[in-house]
Amino acid sequence: MMLYVRALGLLRAEGAWVVVLVAASIMIAFVQLAEPLLFGRVVDALATGTETGHWIALWALLGVIGILAGVVVAVSADRMAHRRRLAAMAAAFDRAMTLPINFHAERGTGAVVRSILAGTDALFWLWLSALREQVAALVGVLCLVPLAILLDWRMACVLGFLAATFVGANMMVVAKTSSGQSAVERYHGEVYGRVGDVLSNVTVVQSFTRFSAEMQAMRGLMDKVLAEQYPVLTWWGALTVLTSAAGTIAMVSVFALGSYLATIGQITVGTIVSFVALAGLLISKLDQLSAFAVRTFQSVPVLQSYFDLIDQQQLVQDAPDAITLNTVEGRITYEGVSFRYGAGHQGVFDLNFTVEPGRTVALVGPTGSGKTTTVALFQRVRPVDQGRITLDGHDIGHIQLASLRGAIAVVFQDAGLFNRSIAENIRLGRPGASDAEVEAAARAAEAHDFIMARPGGYGFVIGERGQFLSGGERQRIAIARAIIKDAPILILDEATSALDPETEVKIKTALDRLRQGRTTLIIAHRLSTIADADTILVLQDGRVVESGQFAELAEAGGQFSRLVASGSFERLKSSLAA
Repeated sequence: MMLYVRALGLLRAEGAWVVVLVAASIMIAFVQLAEPLLFGRVVDALATGTETGHWIALWALLGVIGILAGVVVAVSADRMAHRRRLAAMAAAFDRAMTLPINFHAERGTGAVVRSILAGTDALFWLWLSALREQVAALVGVLCLVPLAILLDWRMACVLGFLAATFVGANMMVVAKTSSGQSAVERYHGEVYGRVGDVLSNVTVVQSFTRFSAEMQAMRGLMDKVLAEQYPVLTWWGALTVLTSAAGTIAMVSVFALGSYLATIGQITVGTIVSFVALAGLLISKLDQLSAFAVRTFQSVPVLQSYFDLIDQQQLVQDAPDAITLNTVEGRITYEGVSFRYGAGHQGVFDLNFTVEPGRTVALVGPTGSGKTTTVALFQRVRPVDQGRITLDGHDIGHIQLASLRGAIAVVFQDAGLFNRSIAENIRLGRPGASDAEVEAAARAAEAHDFIMARPGGYGFVIGERGQFLSGGERQRIAIARAIIKDAPILILDEATSALDPETEVKIKTALDRLRQGRTTLIIAHRLSTIADADTILVLQDGRVVESGQFAELAEAGGQFSRLVASGSFERLKSSLAA
């Protein structure tokens, strides 16, 4: 019930229209209740030979009012439900984009997409059905029973029994199917997650001929869905039979009791006709409400999944007094910074170093040493546990997140491209960039020539994650994106890892130009990226164990020397030998 109330609460933004629609629905309910009464009055008037014109005129007037109210509900409810559905989808999409990477890794892209799409579909249906049909049905049922009592309490008892049967049967079936329906939705989420996982790795599936194995696993999940779904469907089918039988018994009882009361002169034929019509109306409204209750109950897990997504808290949020950066010199300082992943031993600990404006610091170390975490903390991907990081003397925790990240250009190991044109992907760095600026950035990244060789040039759509480009081409597009952003701080996360030696030489020149005058943090294992860094920080087990320039570290006999000796900088040794 609280979930249902919360879903309806999302309509507050349409407050005025909701009032209009509820008022129109109430009017429709009153017209529907009035029609059986007027029908009975007309029958009694015909039986006694009295005037029927005024009853018929009133009936016609109420019919016109009901039609007009129906038009308002039919047109406005649809439009409002569509508006709110898109707003709910935008809200969920916005929240999903701001949630940390580990949330998406745990839930899976397919499950998150299902939460958004299935959740907003359920909200749309609930809003539309409630405002277009269920308000009128509920008002009709609530007013029908006391109205029937005023006409004849004995006949009203039959209708009361019918209403109680519907309510009791629905409550029983809900109790019997609640756990099963939750399991159904859980398995549906697993199905969507599996689909997303397989399709995002379709090249691996094809290369390792995993077709049969993946289909078998999918069928296994589908079998679990059906195993939980069938008992639920059986109970809801039983509910349909029960309510249908109750309706038939109630209608027969109305006729039987009405006939008896009429034979002893305690009720008129018109009243019997009114009760028959009221019984039919009550059955139709209860059927309507019952079907609505069934579908709403079946949608509860989907709605819960949607609201769970909406309720997810961002790990990093702007402080109330967060400032906007106007100018950025680029001095980055880590002061006793520590961060631990959960209760494990991984993380970074007691980091203390400063990157002066316009200087380059390279982070090196074995896998899992904390290089990426160190940089991620500066980008506020995660909050620090202890200590602080400052930019130009400002604690980054007190800088608006958009302002901080706006001052940073990043080239990732995975280029991170969208299924859009090359120009659009480059413009992600600066959406307002002109065509000439896009081309200049591409030339600086040594990308212009291969771009022009593609059909449509800069308008070429590169496919999902840039699948229509080679690894080196994708990386050069990412570098062009960083170049066009023209940010004062640059982060290179294995930026040349996908490049062949010849292309790497070209990109090295572009990156050197890009680094000039910019504070740069580099994560790399290649000579071309770290050899001329102003400072190299060597990390091991989340701690800085060495720092200095390349030559002195290579000869110091420490961790860096061991990395060189192990072949981590093979190209460097070859170059030095040459």
